[in-house]
Amino acid sequence: VKVKIPFGNKELDAIFNVPKKKLRYGVILTHGAGGDMNFPQLVSLAAYLASRGILCLRFTCKGLNIAYRTKAYRTVVDYLKLSDDYKLSGVFLAGRSMGSRAAASVIRQLSQDDDNDDFIQGLVCLSYPLHRPKLQSKLRDEDLLFISCPVLFISGSADEMCEKQLLESVASKMKAPRKIHWIDKANHGLAVKGRTEGDVMEEVNVQVFSWLRENIELEHK
Repeated sequence: VKVKIPFGNKELDAIFNVPKKKLRYGVILTHGAGGDMNFPQLVSLAAYLASRGILCLRFTCKGLNIAYRTKAYRTVVDYLKLSDDYKLSGVFLAGRSMGSRAAASVIRQLSQDDDNDDFIQGLVCLSYPLHRPKLQSKLRDEDLLFISCPVLFISGSADEMCEKQLLESVASKMKAPRKIHWIDKANHGLAVKGRTEGDVMEEVNVQVFSWLRENIELEHK
C-alpha cells in the first residue's frame, strides 16, 4: 500500500507491507545515505516480515544531513502511531547504514521526552556506520550509549565503516540489551564474495525475525 506522509511542506514516499493476519507489531525501515526505500535489502526484509505477521512501513528520505533524516524518521513514527488503519501495540525502528543512525537518534530523543510511552520496542541496525572509512578515532556512538530498549546489530565482519572490535567495545558499554550478528566476510553493503545477495539476505531476514519474535514474546511473559 503506497502512502504519502506529510513532512513540513513536503511529503515522504512510503510503502506498507501489510500481513494477512491480524497485526500487533510493526517495523519502520529506511535506507542509507544513497538509494531509497526500494533498496533490495529493505524490500526483501519487509516482504519476509510481513509474510510472518509483522507490518512493515518503509520510507524514502533523501538528504545527507543526519538531523534532517532524524526529523523525517520521527515524523514517520508519529504518523504510524496515530494511524487509524493500523492500530499497533508497538513498533521497532530499523534502518540501513545512515538510516540506522537516524533511527537511533529518534529513539534517544523520544526517551528524553516527558510523555515517553512504550510504543518503541527496539532498534534494528543493518550495517551501522560506527565510523567513516579509515577514521576509527571518531565514533558515532553517542546515541547508542543512551538507548535502553533492545538493539540488534547486523554487520559484516569486513565492514569498512564498522570495525568489529570497535562495535563490540561500544556494545559492552551500552545499557540496552543488545545482540550483534556478524555476517562473515561481508562488507558495508553486506556483500560477500562467493555468496549471492539472496543467500545473504535470507541470513539477515531470519536473524531479524527471530530477534523480533524473542523480544515480542518477552514483552508478553
